[in-house]
Amino acid sequence: MLSKTERTTILKLSEKGISKRQIAKLLKISRNSVSEVIKSQSQQPPKSPRASLAEPYRDQIQELYSTCRGNLVRVHEELQGQEIQISYSALTAFCRHHGIGTQEKTPAGRYHFEPGQEIQHDTSPHQATIGDKKRCVQTASAVLCFSRMMFFQCYPRFRRFECKVFLTEALRYFQGASQVVMIDNTHVVVLRGTGAKMIPVPEMEAFAQHYGFRFQAHAVGDANRSARVERPFHYIENNFFAGRRFSDWDELNARARQWCDEKNRLHKRHLKAQPLELYRNERPRLRPLPVWVPEPYLLHQRIVDVHGYVTVDTNRYSVQNDWISRRVQARESAKQLEITLGSESLTHVRHPEPEHKWITLPEHRVSRRRKKASDPPPELETLKRRAPEMMDYVEALRKRSRKPLVLALRQILRMLSEYPRQPLLDAVRCAHHYGLYDLDRLEVMVLQRIDRDFFPNPGDGDE
Repeated sequence: MLSKTERTTILKLSEKGISKRQIAKLLKISRNSVSEVIKSQSQQPPKSPRASLAEPYRDQIQELYSTCRGNLVRVHEELQGQEIQISYSALTAFCRHHGIGTQEKTPAGRYHFEPGQEIQHDTSPHQATIGDKKRCVQTASAVLCFSRMMFFQCYPRFRRFECKVFLTEALRYFQGASQVVMIDNTHVVVLRGTGAKMIPVPEMEAFAQHYGFRFQAHAVGDANRSARVERPFHYIENNFFAGRRFSDWDELNARARQWCDEKNRLHKRHLKAQPLELYRNERPRLRPLPVWVPEPYLLHQRIVDVHGYVTVDTNRYSVQNDWISRRVQARESAKQLEITLGSESLTHVRHPEPEHKWITLPEHRVSRRRKKASDPPPELETLKRRAPEMMDYVEALRKRSRKPLVLALRQILRMLSEYPRQPLLDAVRCAHHYGLYDLDRLEVMVLQRIDRDFFPNPGDGDE
């Protein structure tokens, strides 16, 4: 079928007196087609006289489309079940031409941004290989809308804490803040409302005020409004994550920052410039960072368990033994966990994932080796060195006393340190002779001898 342009050209050439043969040769079409156009004297192509095979069944198709929930394959199967012979391609063409199940397409909007006007921020899940294991990571990205400078980092999950950590890193990377940070309607920032009526969480609103910007959400379903940050996610997934392996989260985010540095220096055809070049013009229009840029943190009140550990996010961090059963404060930042008790504090490297891990500092490691039953207690060696005369009594004490040997040895060593040596040895010889192995009774015998020998009665010896 000839187009409107071709029909118009044929009529104009005919008016100039050019023959049909020359027109056909010039436009490379048949003379019959030229004759039909000249005869009709119409620039509009004629409508196809052939009606669609599905036209008689239009009402049935519309009803089946609703019943089959918009599945044209099922509609075609139902029509065949009713012995209506229509090809699937004819059915889909009929539905397209008559607007059955199709939505009216609207042109995409175009947005113009001034330097320093807006940063767009969003997150997207991706698959990354970390430590020889494939994991789902939450990729947080931020893009300067004027210069298209891009920055992203990855996290095992994305809460308000991670959101503040990421935005702090992004603003440091851009060395300034824009007037607006555009987000989708995420519960991480949104307290209530959507789009222009969105009200942020007070915590996040205070965070934004500290850096001099405000959060703004686009209308629900209007992803085109945040296209500056939506489009790079495909690039990140198919370029950065493709074929790369990472030992841990720190290496992943370090290489992500390096990748952003490289890509921001590349020339972009649609920009006809490098994002870094445009950024040099945009940076003076960004709001400078405050003098003090605080590290986002979470505070936890914990009681040290009987093992000497503090639990934060299912992971256990060691403390010194004298903190057991005491209440401490754990300050969790992006990289560290600081545990404080009064004026004392210690710092752990924060584990980013809740994996029920036991994290122990070297100075908190205690030997867990169990002593063999045959190993003599160290108190026995001490007693053997200080009072070898008592070893026969100790051997008999080991066999006949109900008290554990270690406790008995400690009690004897205490008496050896507190009482004079000779009264103690005399009492031990007497107890061993009479088979007395009650150490409390032995101590009474020692005190009796001390009282008689060292504190004599004042009346003794008077004439």
